[in-house]
Amino acid sequence: MTSVGSADASPGTVDTGRLEVGETRDGSSFGLPVAVIEGAEDGKTLYIQAASDGDELNGVGVVQRVVPQIDPEELAGTIIVVGIVNYHAYQVAEHRNPIDDTKMNRAYPGDETGTSSERIAAATYDVARRADLVLDLHQGSTSRMIDEVRVRCGRRHRLHSECLELAKTFGCGYVLDQKGPDGQLARVAPSDGIPAVDPELGGAVGWDESSIETGVRGVFNVLYGYGFLDGDPEIEAQTRAKAFDQYGSPVGGLVTFDPDLGDRVTADETLFEVTDVFGNLKARVTADHDGVFWRSRRLPQVASGEYVCSVGKNVDSY
Repeated sequence: MTSVGSADASPGTVDTGRLEVGETRDGSSFGLPVAVIEGAEDGKTLYIQAASDGDELNGVGVVQRVVPQIDPEELAGTIIVVGIVNYHAYQVAEHRNPIDDTKMNRAYPGDETGTSSERIAAATYDVARRADLVLDLHQGSTSRMIDEVRVRCGRRHRLHSECLELAKTFGCGYVLDQKGPDGQLARVAPSDGIPAVDPELGGAVGWDESSIETGVRGVFNVLYGYGFLDGDPEIEAQTRAKAFDQYGSPVGGLVTFDPDLGDRVTADETLFEVTDVFGNLKARVTADHDGVFWRSRRLPQVASGEYVCSVGKNVDSY
């Protein structure tokens, strides 16, 4: 039997419940929604979490669709899911935890006596560290972005190859292989010997069907690829970037992009133009290096110096 909070699943069953992590401002307790799928056969443990950033809903959409599709009688091993991590931010559709103004994915491994975010991080990491593999589902928030998987442990880390293989098995098509900031789950877990990645499922405000479906396929690729379910993952060659060039606007105005997301660009190729409201050209910005057009702002209006887009560079396939 596997227990997480109030969810208890014996072999061949599914249970849902709550993982209590603290109290709200009126003194009432609150918990995170959890699911445990205990396979009929022994095997590895997969931990999945979503919405550690409260406005990144595509991961919640993945969880909503994946959990009902898994038959525990056909499963070898255990799947543990925390469907919403950043409880307070999710309630108000904000990115950061409004209780302590913290980005949750900078708070791992957490502190059970610390701030609100540190306590939630500690409670969820206590669950995650029981797993053999970790998927931390994210998205690009308000930016437009390709579906990708991020390997955050760093290329010199002893578990780098295992994390890179997990990213490839998830199979979004694009991988960012760049060491992440302190406090990210996908950086902390490998230091405890657990391969972990964070799929960034597109960029949208709210709910993007295409990226959710990509995430569902990715989770099932992992379930097939690591022996949780019988079957073969749909794995193709992945395009990997090892760093980003980020571009801001030199002037204020309206942005028009030349490439589409996922397009290859070459050094000195036009990335975007900025015009005034009457269509008069004010600036043209070109790429510094060859790469892949990876991410761009959603709305066209910009101020001088404001972020516009990113190009993945040092690109290869594996």
